[in-house]
Amino acid sequence: MSLEQELGTLAIEIATEAGALAHARRSEGVSIAASKSALADIVTEADREVEALIHKRIAAARPGDGFLGEESDAEPGTTGITWVVDPIDGTVNYAYGIPSYAVSIAAVSGDPDPRTWTALAGAVYAPALGEMFHAVRGGGAWLGGRRIAVNGEVNPAGSLLATGFGYDPASHAPQLALLGRVMPLARDIRRIGAASLDLAYVAAGRLDGYFERGLNPWDHAAGVLLVQEAGGVAVGVPGAAPTREMTIVGNATLVERLSQVLFSGAAPEVGRAE
Repeated sequence: MSLEQELGTLAIEIATEAGALAHARRSEGVSIAASKSALADIVTEADREVEALIHKRIAAARPGDGFLGEESDAEPGTTGITWVVDPIDGTVNYAYGIPSYAVSIAAVSGDPDPRTWTALAGAVYAPALGEMFHAVRGGGAWLGGRRIAVNGEVNPAGSLLATGFGYDPASHAPQLALLGRVMPLARDIRRIGAASLDLAYVAAGRLDGYFERGLNPWDHAAGVLLVQEAGGVAVGVPGAAPTREMTIVGNATLVERLSQVLFSGAAPEVGRAE
C-alpha cells in the first residue's frame, strides 16, 4: 500500500467515526459553545468534541504527523505530513438541523500552507446524508465506491454555481457585488453553507462550479483534492493556489471564465467561446 492509500484509508475511517459522533450529538441537541469571528460565526460543543476525537485517532495511528484543525492551534510534526481538519463544516446548518454539514479531513505534505502544500488524501463525510466523498493523489475521486467526475462542458444555458458569504457584515456588499458579476454566466446559484460539500458536489458533477472568498485551509483542503482528482481545476487569485483571497473550482473552461469575471469585472455573454 502506498503512503497516499494509507493516508486515504485512515482519513475515511476517522471521518466515518467522527461523523457518527457529530450525528449522534446533533440528535441529542446542540449546545453553542462560543462565537468566533462574528456573532453569527458559532462553534458548538460538538465541534470541539469531534475535533478532539479526530486528533486523538490521528495521534494514535501516526504520532509524528502535524495537525491543523479549525478549533485548535496548529501542531507541527516530524514526518512532513500534516492533517488539516474541519470537524463540522457547516456549523450553522448543523445547529439549525439542516443536514448539509460534513466532516472534512485531509493529509498534506510540506508546510501546512495551501499556497505550497501537496494534498495527498482527503475525505469529506456528510453523516446526515450518508455520503462519503474521498480521494488520494493520483487515484481519482470517489463517492463511496463510485468514481466521480466534474462536468466537462459549459452549458449554453449557463452553469449551476455555488458560493458562500462571510459572517462579517462588512464583507456582504463586496461579496454581493462579485455575485452580480458572475450572474451572466449562471443558470442559477446555490448557497449550501458548507464549503467542503460545495467542493465535493463540483467533483461529483452536482454543481458546475464554485467560488468564494474567505475560506480557511481546513475549509478546502480535502475538497480541492476531490475536485482535482475528479478532473477539475482549482485556483485562487490569478497564478496562485486557492487561499483566503479566493477559491474557484470547476472544469478548466469555466474556471477561466469565472476568473476573468471575478478579477476583471467584465461579464462575458453566457456560452460565449473564449
